[in-house]
Amino acid sequence: MAGCGTDKADDGNTRVTAAVQAGDKYNDTDVMYLQMMVAHHEQGLEMVRIAEGRATKPELATLVKAVDVTQADEVTMMKEWLTSWSRPATVDHAPSAHADHGGLPAIGPEEMKALRQAQGSEFESTFINLFVAHQHNAVEMANMERTGGANEETKAFAERVRQSRTDQIRQLLTMLNS
Repeated sequence: MAGCGTDKADDGNTRVTAAVQAGDKYNDTDVMYLQMMVAHHEQGLEMVRIAEGRATKPELATLVKAVDVTQADEVTMMKEWLTSWSRPATVDHAPSAHADHGGLPAIGPEEMKALRQAQGSEFESTFINLFVAHQHNAVEMANMERTGGANEETKAFAERVRQSRTDQIRQLLTMLNS
């Protein structure tokens, strides 16, 4: 998990809150990284939620469920950090605005449509190939934050992203080749 906890809102409903606070020292790279990762995670969540009911390999089904839980918590944390800095959680979606630092989600509308339409074993290979590219994009963005960010918590988060997504890529490639 990404360091999130739960508490009761005033209306009695449970809400998730970030247990790790980012602190007040940050720069534009930290803000841009978190904004880009929110958009990236939201696309990743869309992808794994498509896969959750369709993955037939047990190891893939387990992975997509774990990614769903982890990335949903991470989105909550990133949005809370941005809010604490009085910065928006949204990002400029113009591709040229982010080309020099990893870009926005690498999976376009055509690829998402192909994923939704894929059936059977074609679905799993399509998902794995697209998700490998998606997670590689996360690693690239994490590397940008690790070298240019100022906020220690954000840089530590980027390192966790780099390590976990690299491991997921290895797992996915093993599944693809088995």
